[in-house]
Amino acid sequence: MDDFDDFVGPTSGRAHASSRQQQHHQSDPFADFDQSHDDSFGGLAVNQHQQQRTRGSASGPSHVLVDADDPDLMGDDDFDDFRRGSSRNQAYPPTSSSSARYNDPFATSTLSFDQHDTAMGLDAPRPNFGRHMQGSMDSGLPLAASAQTPAGYEHGHSTEGPFADAYAARHSFKSIEADDEILPMDDGKYLPFGAGPGASGAPSGRGGATRGSAVRGAGPTSGASRRPPRDGLLDGLKRSMRTLKADVDTVLRRRRQQEKREGDRIVQLNDPLANDKSDFLDNYVSTSKYNVLTFVPKFLVEQFSKYANVFFLFTACIQQIPGVSPTNRWTTIVPLALVLLASAFKEIKEDIKRHQSDSELNARISHVLDPGTGSFEPRRWRHMRVGDIVRVENNEFFPADLVLLSSSEPEGLCYIETANLDGETNLKIKQALPDTAKLTSSSAASTLRGNLSSEQPNNSLYTFDATLNIQLSSTPGFSGTPMRKAPLSPEQLLLRGAQLRNTPWVYGLVVFTGHETKLMRNATAAPIKRTAVEKQVNVQILFLFILLLALSIASSIGAIVRNTAYTSEMKYLLLNEEGKGKARQFIEDILTFVIAYNNLIPISLIVTVEVVKYQQAMLINSDLDMYYAPTDTSALCRTSSLVEELGQIDYIFSDKTGTLTRNEMEFKMASIGGISFTDVIDESKQGTGEIGPDGREIGGQRTWHELKAIMDGRTPDDGNSAVIEEFLTLLAVCHTVIPERKGDKVIFQASSPDEAALVAGAESLGYQFTTRKPRSVFVNIRGVEREWEILNVCEFNSTRKRMSTVVRCPDGKIKLYCKGADTVVLARLSENQPFTDQTMIHLEDYATEGLRTLCIAMREVSEQEYRQWSKIYDQAAATIQNRGEALDKAAEMIEQNLLLLGATAIEDKLQDGVPDTIHTLQSAGIKIWVLTGDRQETAINIGLSCRLISESMNLVIINEENLHDTAEVLNKRLLAVKNQRNTAGVEQEEMALVIDGKSLTFALDKQLSKVFLELAVLCKAVICCRVSPLQKALVVKLVKKNMSCLLLAIGDGANDVSMIQAAHVGVGISGVEGLQAARSADVAISQFRYLRKLLLVHGSWSYARLSKMILYSFYKNITLYMTLFWYSFQNSFSGQVAFESWTLSFYNVIFTVLPPLVIGIFDQFLSARMLDRYPQLYGQVYFDKRRFWGWTANAFFHSLITYLFVTIIFWGSPQLSDGCASYSWIWGTTLFMVVLVTVLGKAALISDLWTKYTFAAIPGSLLFTIAFLAIYALIAPRLGFSKEYDGILGPLYGFSGFWLSMLVVPTVCLARDFCWKYWKRTYRPESYHIVQEVQKYNLQDYRPRMDQFQKAIRKVRAVQRMRRTRGFAFSQTEGSADLIRKYDTTIAKASGQ
Repeated sequence: MDDFDDFVGPTSGRAHASSRQQQHHQSDPFADFDQSHDDSFGGLAVNQHQQQRTRGSASGPSHVLVDADDPDLMGDDDFDDFRRGSSRNQAYPPTSSSSARYNDPFATSTLSFDQHDTAMGLDAPRPNFGRHMQGSMDSGLPLAASAQTPAGYEHGHSTEGPFADAYAARHSFKSIEADDEILPMDDGKYLPFGAGPGASGAPSGRGGATRGSAVRGAGPTSGASRRPPRDGLLDGLKRSMRTLKADVDTVLRRRRQQEKREGDRIVQLNDPLANDKSDFLDNYVSTSKYNVLTFVPKFLVEQFSKYANVFFLFTACIQQIPGVSPTNRWTTIVPLALVLLASAFKEIKEDIKRHQSDSELNARISHVLDPGTGSFEPRRWRHMRVGDIVRVENNEFFPADLVLLSSSEPEGLCYIETANLDGETNLKIKQALPDTAKLTSSSAASTLRGNLSSEQPNNSLYTFDATLNIQLSSTPGFSGTPMRKAPLSPEQLLLRGAQLRNTPWVYGLVVFTGHETKLMRNATAAPIKRTAVEKQVNVQILFLFILLLALSIASSIGAIVRNTAYTSEMKYLLLNEEGKGKARQFIEDILTFVIAYNNLIPISLIVTVEVVKYQQAMLINSDLDMYYAPTDTSALCRTSSLVEELGQIDYIFSDKTGTLTRNEMEFKMASIGGISFTDVIDESKQGTGEIGPDGREIGGQRTWHELKAIMDGRTPDDGNSAVIEEFLTLLAVCHTVIPERKGDKVIFQASSPDEAALVAGAESLGYQFTTRKPRSVFVNIRGVEREWEILNVCEFNSTRKRMSTVVRCPDGKIKLYCKGADTVVLARLSENQPFTDQTMIHLEDYATEGLRTLCIAMREVSEQEYRQWSKIYDQAAATIQNRGEALDKAAEMIEQNLLLLGATAIEDKLQDGVPDTIHTLQSAGIKIWVLTGDRQETAINIGLSCRLISESMNLVIINEENLHDTAEVLNKRLLAVKNQRNTAGVEQEEMALVIDGKSLTFALDKQLSKVFLELAVLCKAVICCRVSPLQKALVVKLVKKNMSCLLLAIGDGANDVSMIQAAHVGVGISGVEGLQAARSADVAISQFRYLRKLLLVHGSWSYARLSKMILYSFYKNITLYMTLFWYSFQNSFSGQVAFESWTLSFYNVIFTVLPPLVIGIFDQFLSARMLDRYPQLYGQVYFDKRRFWGWTANAFFHSLITYLFVTIIFWGSPQLSDGCASYSWIWGTTLFMVVLVTVLGKAALISDLWTKYTFAAIPGSLLFTIAFLAIYALIAPRLGFSKEYDGILGPLYGFSGFWLSMLVVPTVCLARDFCWKYWKRTYRPESYHIVQEVQKYNLQDYRPRMDQFQKAIRKVRAVQRMRRTRGFAFSQTEGSADLIRKYDTTIAKASGQ
């Protein structure tokens, strides 16, 4: 039969006009479209068809006659035969040899294609158009074969039909629709055949006018190739400008208004040149903190938010005033510049790592369709643009937000994993539109024309509104291009960050790119994080500046009083001849003393802190205990400025999937016929040795090996083999898994990892699921393949909590297999169940261990019962309204009188060490909140298995549907908890709060957030289920805003990025490809268990070291520079300094630079082993206002003691032989050395661990200074500077008072410190003092071991609680059964090439 026979009526093959006129309505090539398919013909065209149906003639002219009101320029000759030299009177239908090549793949509502179609490269059509006429659709005039050839066919025989792609690159021309809307960007140079302005060939009349249409067809550049993208020299600059503008808009609060764009987003299909002109954002993604343009302003804002830098900038400015500074004008500004350069170097180095991670991500390769050549070409992610058609292959991540067009699977289905986006472990099923599902080749995809009208970019992961307008014909027409509107939903949206799983390939249309993707819209800009210690230091520096200003004012007042009172005695100073007013003199004196005392605030502190933090980060990076060999990844501290925060964490916010769990399900145990089977029997589950009435050992478990032996006949049958056979058959048959054979191995594709684990478990026990057909499944049982006919599937949903399958077994019997939650299955059992009691005991055991459980049951169904029920089920399936409820009621009728076969237990494998880590962190006083996108039952099970929730805890579960109910429940629970806490003598019950995403939306409302937070803080653990990435960040921000606590967020996926950035410290799980959390995190570790050492050891060390180093740095500077204040009382407040200027400069730079560094890098107040053994030591306070001002007061005291004692020692000493010119420098140098010995002695006193570096830093610095000053005093005066030291070496080093002062004065100063330390450790010891003694003397820990006792207590409590509620393991995608039954795994899949 001819390909065109479908156009002809079943009884008529003749070609005369009268029959065509009578059948005109059926002849419309688009007549089989429903009127709801809103195409561009509209209702007007239909009316005209009806009115002018009788026009026409039996014979046709030699050219096309166009009616004045014809809505389509070509009319029905779309299907004409364009062969050269054919008879003008040739009748329809044409012969197969002449017409088979003119098929239109876009002629029907659903695309049909033929593999032999050379024009389109598509699959074979047999379009169901009804009957075909040979006359014009409106005029009825016949169209002869010798009619005028349409444009594009003038030059000989054509192998392409009228609906072939007129824009393909194989032609030397491009066509344009007569009624295409020409946009302002469309220039004459884009229009073919001189169709630009003034072209003489333009059609006249209505057809010649350019008219807009509601749905625009393919543009003039449709199907053209884009020039291969390259990285331009200015690309980085353009992105930097865009980022800078966004930052400015954010500051000016204009960004939110700008993002409210009006109208739809129009994306042209296979028209890259038109899309490029729409100014869509590119696909480049950046998570870095700085770029070329934003570095300087952002860095300076960050640095000068530190008051120390502002103070030194102020000091540097006033030093430039002539006659004010007592020191060189460059002594502050040069060190400040060096400090800023050092900080800039560190920031640049860390941000370069972020840029490298971004570059690696942006340089990934995917395959993009070139519409000109009709083939896929490799292209980097950053070069992808909106409108590109992308081919993504199995296990690849989606490079942008895509609209699913087609896939290798039937009906355009595909599996995706969204663990990076919402944390859910189960695979999602997405389905392409029927209109595009058959585009299974590159040539077919390249013929797609039309446009996509979608919503503007937003951050909602679960919504998507768009319409795909598919062009049905490329034929020029006056009334517009025929278009088919296909609505799109989230079902067709593939989000960036998700991963294609168990599907060889998909085609997707890029709709959102780069920072406009929903993933990036949920991410926040990399924030500038400042630590709590840094903020406290900032405040204390402000107070210290006030103190410095007070000292300067006091000294200035002293100068005025002294100069006024003793003017007559100091005539030699010529004070009255300077001609300055007292007010001006007072101001200048203040500035002078500010400069003189400015080093009370150590300028080197910032650099020292940065160096110490960087080294601490390097120690974290090089810790072999946090190296994970399987993925060859070590810990990586990406932001060293936050290391001390790790020692002060109060709350941890953790993701579940991939962070706590491995996202791997394992069939762990099963209860079959009252017997528990497992892989390895635990000692506590050994049998009692007693033999029961059935001849079996009471309470004993059996292994899978024993089960196989029973089924293989190697072990005598104890009567249980029939139950085992039914149990394993159910696991292999009752599911929605798709088998995929790769070589000799069968891989299971499943929307639920639980189901995949059960089917894999049945396979390991000899029941291998091999093939799925639409009506049956095949299972290989010990080498024999058997077929079960699938009669009906009663789907799982969240209300039913079970799934049932009605099957016809190989022996012809009909059986119902059912699996689901124990509560719903047990309620549907028949009476006198033989295995219920024992199965319940096993269920309690499984649930106690945190395993995910399912009950397994079955029943036989008679033929008569099935026929009756089948009619009811079919009626329910045909119901239009409330179909789901009707199907549930029908299923309820047959799911009765079940026989309980047993139960399954699946382990959602935790990462190694997770339970111990969580328990240890909770012992350290850290509260842990789990924020997951997974289901509530799953989250609670994981909470139990990882010891976040203990069996003794009371679960507060909040699942409400509206704001009012949520508020009522929250207030009621909070009141009850407060009353319990306030009741004396009542044991305080530990609680865990569990809240779902919908309730959390209401709980985060402004009026409820405080109540929610108050209740959550009172609970020991909090689990938030079904939360979006934005909700995770909002929860963190809520706690951050309302509580003065330090927060840590840890996650592994893109859905955790916002949460990680919102917390004070963000930790990412690294080592797994595609997990973007590590890119945005401050610290990256490869396993959750490493968080234990990161916080308890490295965090505690870093916090203690840095605190001690900061306090010591202030102490040593205040001790030295306060001696100048005391000295001003002796020098008439003249601003004279007691020390040689370069020696003063070398104090911070050389002489005392090592002790703070060694204390900050190598000091350990406890070993790692002790910190891990005693987690209660975590969170000790090492830096606060009291300690800071205590150290400051101690520095004042030491400076006063050193000044007084050295002055007393020199009071009666003999003068130098040549006068007293050098006497003050001997005294000053002695005072300098005494202060140096004192501060070095203090460093020795506070050092807990003495290493070779400590010896080099403390005694080494003293010896170096003595030697350096001797050499310097000899050389410097001869080189023309530091002349104060000329001739001083002998008198100084030969003066006994010099050595006596260095020995006696520091001893007197530090005696108080030593006595305080002794009293504190002996009579008021801190916890770590006691542990230091345990460590020093290696004392044994004799704390009673109660693990076994506590384990027994936990089990009793678990059984009590699990009898009330048990979690079940089922996360199948609702509504997936119908989709699965379309599969036939015996049919080869399209290659997609």
